[in-house]
Amino acid sequence: MSARRSTAAALLTLAVATAALAGCSQKKDDKASADAVKVNATDSACEVSKTSFPAGHVVIDIANKGSKTTEVYVYGDGDKIITERENIGPGTKASITAEIKAGSYEIACKPGMVGDGIRQKITVTGDAASSGASTDPRLTAAVDAYRTYAQEQADATIPVVTQFADAIKAGDLEKAKSLFAPSRTGWERTEPVAESFGDIDPKTDTREDGLEPGQEWTGWHKLEKSLWADARIGDDEKKLADQLVTDLKDWQTKIPAAEITATSMANGAKELLDEVATGKITGEEDRYSHTDLADFAANVEGAQKAYELLKPVASEKDAELAKTLDAEFTAIQALLAKYKQADGGYTSYDKVTEAERKTFSDAVNSLGEPLSKLAAAVVVK
Repeated sequence: MSARRSTAAALLTLAVATAALAGCSQKKDDKASADAVKVNATDSACEVSKTSFPAGHVVIDIANKGSKTTEVYVYGDGDKIITERENIGPGTKASITAEIKAGSYEIACKPGMVGDGIRQKITVTGDAASSGASTDPRLTAAVDAYRTYAQEQADATIPVVTQFADAIKAGDLEKAKSLFAPSRTGWERTEPVAESFGDIDPKTDTREDGLEPGQEWTGWHKLEKSLWADARIGDDEKKLADQLVTDLKDWQTKIPAAEITATSMANGAKELLDEVATGKITGEEDRYSHTDLADFAANVEGAQKAYELLKPVASEKDAELAKTLDAEFTAIQALLAKYKQADGGYTSYDKVTEAERKTFSDAVNSLGEPLSKLAAAVVVK
């Protein structure tokens, strides 16, 4: 066979193989789309295409057809958060890939991102172990390592929050202020794990405008308002400080039983970026202390930790995605480093200009988009 004919044959073989692979890939995409649970969220309804589906890796495709920004949750018993997607703008779509075990759950749409949400009951059938759940030993190791990380962050938080509470009980306003942001670092790095318990986050990290009707305001942000806006430490603040320590010790003890999977790690990383986008960039999170950049940095660190643990699998399955995430994490860390101070803290957020906030917002959006694809990249098929 001549070199020309050999080359032509090789090219023909390659073309056929490429077409076959493309067809196979298209079939997989079509099947994934057909198997997905579709959620149509409006201002008054939460329409779910399936109320029963098999356990294992589940894709939830969300379309916000309402006029308000919404978020979608999958809740287990006691409103334990199984997975979530926040900050879904009007007219936009989002997707969640999650590993869900057999059981009874609720899907909730929250127009305006407030309240208990509009809920639909769902049933997940069968056994996750026989329905495509993670079996890659690298993912098992990643989950174990992330649980250790979450426990370490909680363990490190307790001594600092105890010092914070002690300063409040001693009436030392300035010392309490200096310990406010450091006492939150471990929580902010692993917030999706803490939020998954359902009952702890509302007591420790709720802002005043996030209170439900009849809910008592407790936790960090109530104390933040007292320390900065009111410049007051009274008996109520001292009781709140003790309660904060108690609630965070509860968080610490629950981590060994937390439901953590490779996909929950990936989704949690995206949730941390959503936290930055909806709370830190706007300055709403720490509106009295203006310590938003400390929380921002902790959120990014936590997201990056989850990604790094999942990277061996993600880079193998989607090398371009891993390359993009590496670059975006490097860029956002470099941006934050410009605002790092000698004492380990960050520039007060009220000193950050609107133009600088726009730069932060652009960096968060640039990282958030590829990060939203991480869960799908670590699904074992």
